[in-house]
Amino acid sequence: MFSRKILDASISDFATSLAAMIDDELYATMELLETESESPNDGNVDEILARIALTESEIERRHPGQLLRPYLDWKERNVGP
Repeated sequence: MFSRKILDASISDFATSLAAMIDDELYATMELLETESESPNDGNVDEILARIALTESEIERRHPGQLLRPYLDWKERNVGP
């Protein structure tokens, strides 16, 4: 799984780091954020949702008109046996 350190970065640092990520890193970040949003947490729901929105925006910026299809395709390819 992708490093959880990304969750500790400030929102502005997080947003900056998204642009520098390769697609696999970006998608792994989205997967991690989805997992975090579904698990019990310490009240960081709003922050997690903000990071999800930023990640979605970066995916859509890289793949105009495809919404989250590239991420969903990646996720399907990376499902373990």
